Amino acid sequence: MRSRTADWFETKIRYEKMMEDGMPKKVTEQYTVDALSFTEAESSITEEMSSYIRGEYEVADIKKATYKEVFFSEADSDDRWYKAKLQFITIDEKTEKEKRSNVYYLVQASSLPVAVKHIEEVMGTTAIDYVIASLAETMIMDVFEHKAPVPSSESPSE
Repeated sequence: MRSRTADWFETKIRYEKMMEDGMPKKVTEQYTVDALSFTEAESSITEEMSSYIRGEYEVADIKKATYKEVFFSEADSDDRWYKAKLQFITIDEKTEKEKRSNVYYLVQASSLPVAVKHIEEVMGTTAIDYVIASLAETMIMDVFEHKAPVPSSESPSE
């Protein structure tokens, strides 16, 4: 299990997909990309999807994700994405009352129980008291991490 903290954007891309029966169908799919701005998110999802899509397509929506951290699984069977809402529990020293703060994560897993296991695996290494307030499967198809630009090789001088 590997985690990555970044500025994530949820994007929706609409295109004509060839179905199993050979007929084209207009679909809208959701993807998450690591980007610093809406412009970079649009550019990133366009670049990532260009090798999969033939014909016309449009970026139908881009919004800032509520989560800052994504838990990636190395298991091939973990092909779904779950949004987890964790509540971190702290005690206010002045009032001595319990305080809960909500933090969201995106978790790659094959099922809800596996998602819980992955959360416990990552959070078990921390000393923070927490509860899983909610966990739900998303419609996200894939998550694309930022790729550093490859420097162009300088041409040799003659």
